[in-house]
Amino acid sequence: MLRKIYFGLSILLLIFLSPLALAEEVSARQVAEEFQDKLIEVMKQGKALGFQGRYEQLDAAVKKSHDLPKIARIVVGKQWEELTSAQQVKLEEDFSRLSVSAYAHNFKDYSGESFSFISEEETGRGGVVVHTNLKIPGEKDVKFDYMMKKKDDGWQIINIIADGVSDLALKRSDYTSVLSREGFDALIAKINEKIESYAK
Repeated sequence: MLRKIYFGLSILLLIFLSPLALAEEVSARQVAEEFQDKLIEVMKQGKALGFQGRYEQLDAAVKKSHDLPKIARIVVGKQWEELTSAQQVKLEEDFSRLSVSAYAHNFKDYSGESFSFISEEETGRGGVVVHTNLKIPGEKDVKFDYMMKKKDDGWQIINIIADGVSDLALKRSDYTSVLSREGFDALIAKINEKIESYAK
């Protein structure tokens, strides 16, 4: 009798849990496209929202789709280990604000732009590169390649290459140079100056 009860409970559990078990994992392509959809949505309201409004609209989307703490560590390279715990937290926080501010500044108006998927490929280290195009009416398309890594159970962007130019490489060259020559406080000051310039 007990065996029948256990069997019945097992069947019920399978019925109720199977949608979760069979639910498809959100792919790297889906993460990139959802973020791009949000960018277009904000661009369409860009003027009405203003910088602060765009920032608030994009904040959660950027943090969800980008591994900002990892990017912050990468852009300072080996010097990350030389920072105190408080400095590491400060850098992650300010870098996060800078990243959202950059999107709020650069994607502020809409004139018919649209993103289109090109292809997706796996990298040698378990990552994925999602190749897309930003179509701008009357101008040449801009190619956006999203380098993505899996974190926990989801995919996140760790670098964006626009028309062959790596955002991560540019920042790393700049940040490590400032850290080496002028120190941590100078780097934080530079990041906040950039945020202020985006907000104007």
